[in-house]
Amino acid sequence: MPSIIPQPRHALTWQQELAQSFTHPVQLLKQLGLPLDMWDGSAEANFHFRVPRPFAQRMRPGDPNDPLLRQVLPRAEENLSPAGFVSDPVGDGKAQVVPGVLHKYEGRALLIVTGACAIHCRYCFRREFPYEASQFTSPRQQAALDYLRKDSSIEEVILSGGDPLSVSNRRLQTLVRGLEDIPHLRRLRIHTRLPVVLPARVDPGLLEILSSSRFPTVLVLHINHANEIDAAVREAARLLRRQGVHLLNQSTLLAGVNDSVTALVALQKQSFEAGVLPYYLHLLDRARGTAHFDVPEIKAKHLHEDMRRRLPGYLVPRLARDLPGQPYKLLI
Repeated sequence: MPSIIPQPRHALTWQQELAQSFTHPVQLLKQLGLPLDMWDGSAEANFHFRVPRPFAQRMRPGDPNDPLLRQVLPRAEENLSPAGFVSDPVGDGKAQVVPGVLHKYEGRALLIVTGACAIHCRYCFRREFPYEASQFTSPRQQAALDYLRKDSSIEEVILSGGDPLSVSNRRLQTLVRGLEDIPHLRRLRIHTRLPVVLPARVDPGLLEILSSSRFPTVLVLHINHANEIDAAVREAARLLRRQGVHLLNQSTLLAGVNDSVTALVALQKQSFEAGVLPYYLHLLDRARGTAHFDVPEIKAKHLHEDMRRRLPGYLVPRLARDLPGQPYKLLI
């Protein structure tokens, strides 16, 4: 008998909510009652702007230093080009074995399902990734499945992007079923921000796909600040966990967003209370245009040590950096 998937309570579908996103900084600044000259048009031209309204509703009106706003508002600092900040900070290009497949680490392969995201975070390390040449079309998807089928050392597939949950349930189900047909694949991991910025994405169709899969499935969410977690996010997490999905959180340490022990401790506690286990705290991937978010490694170490003093071990994420050419993420 098929499982009964509960219907999340949303007035609009996730596609309708996504279509109503803020697509220009002026729209968002007016909504928050902030000066319209806070954003920089030249920066926005280099990397487009998109913020879903459910995420914007968690920002504090009238606060120019709101930590959620800082993650998405284009600023003049993005036009600076200090040494060491490059177009491909983690070596995606060299790791791409066929279009849309990155094979960096032993036993795991990552699929660039789409270049689309529900939200455009200004610190994104794939700001300049060549999605047109890499994201899945039907022929590329088949070529990716063929590559995975031929390499029996690959046990885990990671769906990434963009955001893989930006695609329709139909496309996602087709991909997952194709992966399930490869016998040596044992685990499915999905890296996504959508259940956080657009909780309506956790709809019955998605829950059915994940609950009916033969794979043990891990959803790695991306939450940087405790204020990102509201009742809708907690409900989305509850529905996912109810279907047996394992939820982890990885954050990026960002100047002006979460670079204080108070903010980091609150984030780990709120994540866990929402049913999401802290996983990684990443040092910034040094993509061009993101230097103003960088936190020095020595400060990051002190913050991590302070977290260890204040939290039980299972709530302390691993502090790590992703460097090109390395066989795994380097723990700091």
